[in-house]
Amino acid sequence: MKLIRIVLGKAILLGDFVFRPSGVKRSVQDQQNADNKAQDLTLYQFEACPFCVKVRREMKRQSISVELKDARRDSNAREELKIGGGKVKVPCLKITKDGTDTWMYESNDIVQYLKQEFA
Repeated sequence: MKLIRIVLGKAILLGDFVFRPSGVKRSVQDQQNADNKAQDLTLYQFEACPFCVKVRREMKRQSISVELKDARRDSNAREELKIGGGKVKVPCLKITKDGTDTWMYESNDIVQYLKQEFA
């Protein structure tokens, strides 16, 4: 079973690399505004999780750089996710606004949020 997961994970990452979307083109000022807004976001993810890949692809489409934390390999990130979000489930987008953290699970909800905020 572990071998199957490893092979599928590598296939997912290869597919993501080969078919990576291009990002939107913005003016320098608009891109700087998007970058500033993205500083308040953190994505807790597993590298080869297909739902996490879906979210990362949307980040690429929106030309934003979000801090990524691998909750599988990084025990500190895993603990942050468990304490802050209440469960270890990925993808999870941590949104910090006015000193308050909101934890958003479900890839479709995260993609919709990114489209709404950055498109």
